[in-house]
Amino acid sequence: MSSPASSTDREKVVSKLPGWLRQDLKIRAAQHHLEIQTAVEQGIHAWMRLASTPTPVDTSGAESFSTWLPEGQWGAFRDVASDRGISLTKGLAQAVKLWLDTNPAPDVARPMITRRFVVCNQKGGVGKTAITAGVGEALAEDPHALYPVRVAKQLAKALRVSEQATDAESADDPLDIERLPGLGLRVLLVDFDPQCHLTNQLGATPVPINGDSLTKHMAGDPKGDLRDLIVSIDDEAFGGRLHLLPACTDAFLLDVRLSAVRAREAALERALAPLEADYDVILVDCPPSLGLCMDAAAYYGRRRDGEQPGQSGVLIVVQAEDSSADAYSLLTDQIETLRNDLTLDVGYLGIVVNLYDGRRGYIATSSLQGWVDIKDPRVVGLIGDLKEQKEAVRMKRPLLSYAPTSQQAVGMRALAREVS
Repeated sequence: MSSPASSTDREKVVSKLPGWLRQDLKIRAAQHHLEIQTAVEQGIHAWMRLASTPTPVDTSGAESFSTWLPEGQWGAFRDVASDRGISLTKGLAQAVKLWLDTNPAPDVARPMITRRFVVCNQKGGVGKTAITAGVGEALAEDPHALYPVRVAKQLAKALRVSEQATDAESADDPLDIERLPGLGLRVLLVDFDPQCHLTNQLGATPVPINGDSLTKHMAGDPKGDLRDLIVSIDDEAFGGRLHLLPACTDAFLLDVRLSAVRAREAALERALAPLEADYDVILVDCPPSLGLCMDAAAYYGRRRDGEQPGQSGVLIVVQAEDSSADAYSLLTDQIETLRNDLTLDVGYLGIVVNLYDGRRGYIATSSLQGWVDIKDPRVVGLIGDLKEQKEAVRMKRPLLSYAPTSQQAVGMRALAREVS
């Protein structure tokens, strides 16, 4: 049956669809950036133009389904279904299946040059590891499934809301949420910190100090193929698209070892370059340091020949408090020095304000405003200080598979889309 819509040229129609077909329709419409009603309209239009009835679709277990169609289309569809001797439910299922068959899922857009995200801040405790993992997880989610995302256009509004927030939950207000397909990228997380936080948080085992490691490859003393050290993270959730290069505690000595290496700024790139063909994005979780390691990481994130601006670069994680501002100045000074000394184009992907809690009052809100006022680099993410991240760390699981609908997970997906 149908009921007219009073304020549009469409009418609401109610029929039935099997659950699996409705879910496929939702995902495919989102993949093509279409409203469901538009996809159904196109499917019905194509179905009515067919010379003969298509292959039957199993409609067992069909449940109520409603949408909005152009006035008159449902009546015309009813007449054609009657002429073909089939029910409206079966006809609608055939129309939706026809639209799905003629609008296949688009291929994942892969970069021509592997993108490199250098996640850094020499101040410890700001949550670089959580941001590295969360962004990587969001980039690797299934492109054939839908996930809650805080839409990018709402970031500025989110910042305004958070400035006035009085508790941690409102500080990470989801605002406008859309269910969007995962990005489906092949992601490598690189634990570049000798403290091994990223490795441990994701449930992996640090590399033995007497074996091969990223440090040894950077120092020119490899013991094997770096690929042999890589582990896959939660294949059930990420379909084999999310990998980790674990850390080794020998990285504590890396600055000393790099001091004797020729062209030491390029040491990380020389080590990781053989892996790049296997990945769309490589994220480097940097140590809390301003030494030669940071130089090597910043060099790795520089813009390469033929690479568009904003594809790779430095992602700075801060907190809304004064000591983060001091650390930020030291870090950006080092990056600017490296840029000038080596004539490099090291770009900023943005600033992430992490562990935000409006209950901290004026210090938090005024500091947040200070980050927003910088403009270049701009704030690209605001992640609240909520319990799910801590629980995921305790459980040694990725946040986005442990708590996929949490406010922090929603924020990580928004952040990934801001920088991708």
